[in-house]
Amino acid sequence: MSGARYSIGIDLGTTHCALSYVDTSMSDGEKTTLAVLPIAQLTGPGAIDDLDLLPSFLYLPHPDELGAGDLHLPWTGERDFAVGEFARSRGAATPIRLVSSAKSWLCHPGVDRRAAILPGDAPPEVARVSPLESSVRYLTHLREAWDHAHPDAPFRDQDITVTIPASFDPAARELTAEAAEAAGYGRMTLLEEPQAALYSWIQKSGGQWRKQVKVGDIILVVDVGGGTTDLSLIAVVERDGNLELHRVAVGEHILLGGDNMDLALAHGVARKLAAQGTQADAWQLRALTYACRSAKETLLTDPAADTVPLVVPSRGSKLIGGSIRTELTRAELTQTILEGFFPQVDSAARPVSRTRAGLTQLGLPYAQDAGITRHLAAFLGRQVGALAELEGLRDTATEAAAQAASFLHPTAVLFNGGVFKSTLLVERIMGTLNDWLAAEGAAPARLLEGADLDLAVARGAAYYGYVRRGQGVRIRGGTARAYYIAIESAMPAVPGLEPPIQALCVAPFGMEEGTEAELPAQEFGLVVGEPVHFRFFGSSVRRQDQVGTLLDFWGPAELQELEEIQATLPASGRTAGEVVPVRLHARVTEAGTLQLEAVPRGTDERWKVEFDVRGNAHA
Repeated sequence: MSGARYSIGIDLGTTHCALSYVDTSMSDGEKTTLAVLPIAQLTGPGAIDDLDLLPSFLYLPHPDELGAGDLHLPWTGERDFAVGEFARSRGAATPIRLVSSAKSWLCHPGVDRRAAILPGDAPPEVARVSPLESSVRYLTHLREAWDHAHPDAPFRDQDITVTIPASFDPAARELTAEAAEAAGYGRMTLLEEPQAALYSWIQKSGGQWRKQVKVGDIILVVDVGGGTTDLSLIAVVERDGNLELHRVAVGEHILLGGDNMDLALAHGVARKLAAQGTQADAWQLRALTYACRSAKETLLTDPAADTVPLVVPSRGSKLIGGSIRTELTRAELTQTILEGFFPQVDSAARPVSRTRAGLTQLGLPYAQDAGITRHLAAFLGRQVGALAELEGLRDTATEAAAQAASFLHPTAVLFNGGVFKSTLLVERIMGTLNDWLAAEGAAPARLLEGADLDLAVARGAAYYGYVRRGQGVRIRGGTARAYYIAIESAMPAVPGLEPPIQALCVAPFGMEEGTEAELPAQEFGLVVGEPVHFRFFGSSVRRQDQVGTLLDFWGPAELQELEEIQATLPASGRTAGEVVPVRLHARVTEAGTLQLEAVPRGTDERWKVEFDVRGNAHA
């Protein structure tokens, strides 16, 4: 058991980061002393303020842009970059020097996430950084801010939990863990953001959460962040006379969130300007997007504000025509976000995929359909059978009703994310969901009140670290998917026919952190000494498969192919191209990352096949 005094939770968000902590020396059972760290950061040239949130923005100024000492922090001398509030405000006027959405790039399999590619449209004279390095800088700032505020309790000696979207695949999880390690995080664990939000709700209840939920409840967590929409289902079950929480499903990776909304608002304002005779160019549209993000946050957090002015400076030293001045109104915000992102649909609705152009700009793989309610309908429809084998949940009557349903019926909803400060958006999702439930004769879902929409993830992560010590209540569930590796069949060469592929389950659904799974006596041939590729699959619906299950056929909705790994495993004295008989061994680390090892027959060798983003495997 850890002897650290503090359990620290880090929300590494797409648009904001936050740090919360539990003082374990002053906590007992479900009664915890939890606080949020005011994060020291630049808010202007040479100006330092303590803010609850650290905006996830990195600004790369021109060498002559700022004066000596303008980028000083309390714990360091001059730096050539800024993160946080100053980066966000400065970058809104000079967007070609601003890095944003690094977290979304960190999980983008279509780019080299270690390459210096951000800002994506910066001219050659602007220095660039990688998504990994951007994340390291945010995490480092949080560590340094903690050490500055708590010199008697060094960050490296505390228990650290960093949150990630539930939909992150093994490669993105591994890369987040790597960024944390590079930032000086020692004892670090990963936690899914929807779980963190529920942990926060439990902690804030002061032990009263058991009076708000009951056995048989299915809690739907809807987490709309800056870059992703995360959907999770958590069941309330009874085990040995006690209430337990069991995570039963997570959604697919949906790159859809506040970033999309900011862009939609900017295009709406640009159309309004065009109707008035002012045409914004591409640079101004990007600056307008950042201005709309700030205006959106103001309108969502300040009920008294009905209009927020927007100012976008002209490019260059000659201000031809002056700056663009306009405004964003609450009515425009509501119409754009409510109808564009939360349309009223029925439960049979599914996300729409459009035919794409053959050539496209390299960028983030945003969801093609912006309708979050359609993604929600698809998620609940896909998980209709998720409760079939969960013990301690339903009686015979409710089980029969569940079998007749066309989608899984939640009984309670917990929201997370700043957009849900708008009661209109909460009411739209609750109304739409309850229309679906009424159509199938089910009781309406109820709203779980008391969520902290900005800080819940960080607060819940800190509480989770405390729970891991055996205190409080823990959400069970393990891995959110089952994982498979492709096995190529041995067959004679046939012109025009690829060898058929089987999928071998190496980690079943719900495999707990810190556990290992050795496959049965099956042996497979591992090619060494020459380039090969490993194909991996994941499934959020195949809950019955165990370690060693070998699939010959599967439907497109059952398994989704993950990022493949290109590798050359060392021959170690063998002939290049030799096929070595191996057994496979899977492990989910304490940090929550998945490792796969190949163990040759009769030796102590181990080849580790990592889900990393370099395309390498290691011996």
